[in-house]
Amino acid sequence: MPLTVQSESEQAPPVENSGIIHNTPCLLNGQVMHKRFTPKENFFTYPIYYLSLPLEKLDKIKKDNLLKIDEPALTSFYRKDHGNRTDNADLNEWARDQLEKFQLQGKVKTITLISMPRIMGFVFNPVSFWLCHDEQNQLRAIIYEVNNTFGETHSYVCAKHDGTIIKEDDWIIARKEFHVSPFLPREGHYQFRINSVNKKIGLWIDYYNKEGERTLTTSLKGTLEALTQASVKKAFWRTPLVTLKAISLIHWQALKLKAKGIQFFSLPKQKKEQVSKGSNVIK
Repeated sequence: MPLTVQSESEQAPPVENSGIIHNTPCLLNGQVMHKRFTPKENFFTYPIYYLSLPLEKLDKIKKDNLLKIDEPALTSFYRKDHGNRTDNADLNEWARDQLEKFQLQGKVKTITLISMPRIMGFVFNPVSFWLCHDEQNQLRAIIYEVNNTFGETHSYVCAKHDGTIIKEDDWIIARKEFHVSPFLPREGHYQFRINSVNKKIGLWIDYYNKEGERTLTTSLKGTLEALTQASVKKAFWRTPLVTLKAISLIHWQALKLKAKGIQFFSLPKQKKEQVSKGSNVIK
């Protein structure tokens, strides 16, 4: 019996996730939320900002001096922090190679990467989002690039099973293949959702244990603004040392979970395949 995720809302027809980014470099200013339901509750939220960068425009962004790319700065972006993690990596080519593995490349025209910046040379991206749009600027796939604090990475290539447009109430399911938190086992599945309207964007990731019980919900919600030297500087001072703050909060929350007596799971050997596929149907 296939597992199918139904719409969260029955009151309105589904809305297509249009390409709200319009292939324009942006900042995403928002809030991250984590809520654990079981075996004990734990909740936190904090302000954050991300870069939203069309991959085909990285060289132009660098040329126009909107953001330092592959260069030291207070705020910068390095290609080697993503994809195959090599200097001067072609991130657009890497993403399309992953899409091709699952016959999705032909549907995608533009790819925009939403990720945290480097701050004074330091970066940690728990999750980066690669939004893949078609010629009509409609969302066809998302690559969720997940990193853990042990230096490992795994990417979930998510699309609807029939390759159609991803709408705002579509949940994409992916089996959990990667160890992230030492307080959650490597089993069960994720459910992913994205909602993008005008300059607003929301991304949700829910984790369900092997019994099908929702254990954790996380979200990133925010507003897009144009990427400029002024907006980058403003974001830096509004949320200072944002990447250091993110990694510090991860460890602080780990201490809180340990104090609550949540079971600890040792780091397993990472699976050989570091890319897997998610769909709205799992057989």
